[in-house]
Amino acid sequence: MRVLITGASGQFGRSLLKTTPSGPEVRALTRAELDITDAVTVYKLVKEFQPHVIVNTAAYTAVDMAETESDRAFVVNADGPEHLAQAALQNNARLIHISTDFVFDGLKSRPYQPDDAVNPLCVYGASKVEGEKRVRAVLGDAGVIVRSGWVYAAERHNFVNTILRLARAKDSLAVIADQVGTPTWGKSLAGLVWALVQRPDIRGIYHWSDAGVASWYDFAVAIQEEAMTLGLLKKSIPIRPITTEEYPLPARRPAYSVLEKHTTVAVTGQHPEHWRMNLRAMLMELVHA
Repeated sequence: MRVLITGASGQFGRSLLKTTPSGPEVRALTRAELDITDAVTVYKLVKEFQPHVIVNTAAYTAVDMAETESDRAFVVNADGPEHLAQAALQNNARLIHISTDFVFDGLKSRPYQPDDAVNPLCVYGASKVEGEKRVRAVLGDAGVIVRSGWVYAAERHNFVNTILRLARAKDSLAVIADQVGTPTWGKSLAGLVWALVQRPDIRGIYHWSDAGVASWYDFAVAIQEEAMTLGLLKKSIPIRPITTEEYPLPARRPAYSVLEKHTTVAVTGQHPEHWRMNLRAMLMELVHA
């Protein structure tokens, strides 16, 4: 089986490469090697490699910057997936496209189902919705869309590494406590994607995150506690819960973006670990780095 991965130098692309199972022939391309917004290059490379599966992890993920760079966000998050979908269709390949919990408005009080109506609050979310629509317009239900959120890994810029850096540099922190979701380790999401790669019978939209629920404040407190236990932090600092209104950002975020995973578990047989267990496992990677 041949698998083409886009966005290979990004946080999730690296998680996929670290967890690659034995068997597939993988070609992982960075943005410098494959700009998915360049339709001609996309078609050329897909035709040359003839992958059985394309996994698209390439994305514009600067949520706040997207508010002033909407054109760029839509080119990467909508035009790019459309090019990949067209190339997949023309070369008889499957496309697994990674999307986000930010497609929802956060007004529900129960986990979001894959078929719930989307209603993004920010440009980034809107661009990802458009990407999903373009993929489905080309491939119908034959494409696979995987929504996740609050993804982190040992490498690159993310919430965990930011909290560790700030905890070392500051005497206290204030973290938003009225936005609720589920932290998701990149390797957890990668495990789900590799399971989907091996299952050509699976198609449609699926949700994945680690198990459990947390606010950003809960997540930050857990990061400090686990890091202290593992010796990654030398001191514990006060972390104060605040509201979204107290820390305004350019892009609006959903207040509640917990994803329902029962369908994914039933179809794939994959079972998520609790987010705190996976946080500990990720921090152990830093200990041994």
